[in-house]
Amino acid sequence: MQTILYDGSFEEFLCAVFDVYEYKFQQVNIVQKNKYVKGLFETVHVVQYDASHCLRVSTGMKRKLSVQAIRNFHKTFLSEIDGIENVLLQFVQYVFISSKNIENDFSHPSVLAVAQTAKKVHREVHRMEAFVRFQKTADDLYYAVIDPDHNVLSLVAGHFKKRYADQQWLIYDTRRKYGIHYDLKNINEVQIAFSQAAGEGNNIESLYDADEQMYQQLWQQYFKSVNIKARKNLKLQLQHMPKRYWKNMIETS
Repeated sequence: MQTILYDGSFEEFLCAVFDVYEYKFQQVNIVQKNKYVKGLFETVHVVQYDASHCLRVSTGMKRKLSVQAIRNFHKTFLSEIDGIENVLLQFVQYVFISSKNIENDFSHPSVLAVAQTAKKVHREVHRMEAFVRFQKTADDLYYAVIDPDHNVLSLVAGHFKKRYADQQWLIYDTRRKYGIHYDLKNINEVQIAFSQAAGEGNNIESLYDADEQMYQQLWQQYFKSVNIKARKNLKLQLQHMPKRYWKNMIETS
């Protein structure tokens, strides 16, 4: 077994795919460096990022797949499901050996897995767009915390840039410990060193704008007033708003 280690980025993953072909590796296991646990009877190959290698793989795929299929491939990578890199490698290999378009050939396990996983990620993107709750800090920054199952920050950035174009905002992923910041012009990826009191970014009450607490209370009162007990359907509510999102929503706190 040939273990291939990469840094976790999409670009270096494409370089890992390139290396599979370049070195004619047969049985491989592509793993992020920070998740690697050395096993017996395996050799290790560490990927070195090369922009030209990344470009060759992506260009080859674009020649054989639709734009939507390329998007689904990327969404599947962002799922961060254990072992998904190997599924994506199998998908790429099937694409390159086939003389016809394979993106709807769901009889192939990798094609089916990519379609199903991309759908899960797409569903979470929509939920993030609906359930993100901003809180205003004293320096006029709108701050929100998320903890998604999948790494969707890059996929929701465009939505929030359009919707809140006149506000500076920061959305922080507590699971992956990075965020995206909009400065009224551009969106940039940021990493923040929170104090222990801030609880990895979850507890920033000390930075709130003077009126923020009042707005939160008004929002909670409104939510309670429209939540008619006689019509309450917890099963339907959980279907549309899973409980794992509640901890970061003002109305359910």
